[in-house]
Amino acid sequence: MIDSTPRTLRLLEHYADGEEARHFSLRLDKPLASDMAVIPGQFFMLTVPGFGEAPFTYLSLPDQQGRFSALVRRMGTLTQALFEQPVGAVLGYRGPFGKGWPLFFCARRVLIVAGGCGLAPLAGVIDEASCNRLPVRLSIIYGARNSATQVLGRERKRWRQTLPFIETCDEAMPDQRQGSPLDHLDELFAAQPPDAVLCCGPESLMLATAEACLQRGIAADKIWLSLERRMHCADGLCGHCYLGTSYVCKDGPTYRYDRYLQLQASGYPTSVALDQQPC
Repeated sequence: MIDSTPRTLRLLEHYADGEEARHFSLRLDKPLASDMAVIPGQFFMLTVPGFGEAPFTYLSLPDQQGRFSALVRRMGTLTQALFEQPVGAVLGYRGPFGKGWPLFFCARRVLIVAGGCGLAPLAGVIDEASCNRLPVRLSIIYGARNSATQVLGRERKRWRQTLPFIETCDEAMPDQRQGSPLDHLDELFAAQPPDAVLCCGPESLMLATAEACLQRGIAADKIWLSLERRMHCADGLCGHCYLGTSYVCKDGPTYRYDRYLQLQASGYPTSVALDQQPC
């Protein structure tokens, strides 16, 4: 039986973290065992009383006290209302939902490609690797429109100290790399080709990255994308998030690229993708 009643979630603090984006620290009342088992890449539904609910990715995963964080970009009425909530506000929570990033037991070299707010769903993987809790060597390339639109400033500063981390901007300053993440793939592949690739950002960037990796010899079943669709219910009931025969809220949001191609070629209608991640 599906229980759609939100649980109590409290707002601990928040701060600006990129253009029209904010870093929220949250705490669940009476966390459950399922909250401790969240996998990076999964999502939750957050309720702002009087305004409804919307899906957001976990930035940091819930701890034993139920504390976790999320990155939210102001995009509409609900997020505007969330930005106006005071510290201590009571919100609602349902989750965790969906499937997260793969747990690597065979891959030893993993490349992460992220664009804009697409860095947020990958933060948990990067944190695990930077603390040596994952048996992988991780390299990251992160692209944004310009410095103002870059997110996770505090996290990026920390990650750069321990991991190969390339940052690019379309509108670069003199001390920055310019261009798309795709412009710098050859550098990373020449150093050491990855065993697997994780990608999150605008869907056009993800698909271009996947094809570029195929051309460089990475198999489609070694490439993973995090898709965004209009996930209204998170229970596979409303039908707003289908991808071919698959519901993104249940079978995603992470999809292996070969599976994504199969679903796209299935002949079934596909819901309209948002070109940007909701954060």
